[in-house]
Amino acid sequence: MNIKKMISSNSYGVLEYHNIKSDVNKVVEQVRMLGYGVLASGFDDKKIKNISEAFNRTQNQYLQKFGYERLSDQNEQHTIRAMLIHGEIIFRKLATNPRLMNLVRKLIQGKIILNQQNGIINPSKTKYQQGLWHRDLPYQHFVSSRPLAINALYCVDDFTLDNGSTIVIPGSHKTEAFPSSAFIDSNQVQITAKAGNFIILDCMTYHKGGVNCSNEDRRAINHVYTIPFIKQQISLSRQMEFFKLNNNEREIFGFENPEPKNIEEFLSRHKHD
Repeated sequence: MNIKKMISSNSYGVLEYHNIKSDVNKVVEQVRMLGYGVLASGFDDKKIKNISEAFNRTQNQYLQKFGYERLSDQNEQHTIRAMLIHGEIIFRKLATNPRLMNLVRKLIQGKIILNQQNGIINPSKTKYQQGLWHRDLPYQHFVSSRPLAINALYCVDDFTLDNGSTIVIPGSHKTEAFPSSAFIDSNQVQITAKAGNFIILDCMTYHKGGVNCSNEDRRAINHVYTIPFIKQQISLSRQMEFFKLNNNEREIFGFENPEPKNIEEFLSRHKHD
């Protein structure tokens, strides 16, 4: 997406305007302006089904490993942390989806890392933590002229009004304080999207999951991409030390930006920057 310095033919007094040439750039512009958008992954029906089945296998494995009671005690029973470390290669490929990477690199200039990849279950007719308004950089009240972090919520299932699709407050990534109830009531938008799409957010956009009134759980896989200065939720490089990864995956998963153990290691890395 380029900014043209010329007069647009359909406006008056405009010297600069966005020049959009692709569907990815349309989403980039909407995220910059409103804080949210929807991006098609490019997956066919078979791939979408494979991801859904892998989600179920990983969820069962996760519950067996950590125990439902323990997770429930910590309000973690509807979340699967670090999906890509549990043995399903398809989640590594999902996190490096070319269309998604193209979009994220347009929104965040310079190097990026995957801060987190979590499975999210919006349970049928049950309250859950993601149903509260929040930012995906929580407890922060600042704004930046360019995104520091981007949320890409992959829809494992269709996101519908009935099953509690994501609700956003447009433009809230540009204001520091949480808006008033009156503003929220007048301006909130509920996003619908088909399975296989990514819901894209500036991570400072306030959002929440809606109430799932359907008879089935709604599933998603949340990705947060950040500048490397923001530490990962869970150190992926330590968990994936013996995985066979290509150079692009190693960069995205944070292998090139771990915290130096000492001054010597810092100086050794610094000379290559």
